[in-house]
Amino acid sequence: MYNKISPVNAGEINRLAETLMNGSSSRYQITVQIAKRAKRFRYEDFDNPNASEIKPVLRAILEMSDEVTQPELILDQMG
Repeated sequence: MYNKISPVNAGEINRLAETLMNGSSSRYQITVQIAKRAKRFRYEDFDNPNASEIKPVLRAILEMSDEVTQPELILDQMG
């Protein structure tokens, strides 16, 4: 399932993760949030193995960084 090469650049993931860590008041809290979201993605992928080729942790980092840099995404999902 995850044996394919990820289409996401490792340097980009590192940069996004650092942005999340630096933008938060607590590195621990952001790490816990990423872990919880990755766990949710993992169970979603378990139900549908063809859902994504990106590992759950990477998906969580990408999604959370999008929410931080583009808050209008959150408002669109809520409305």
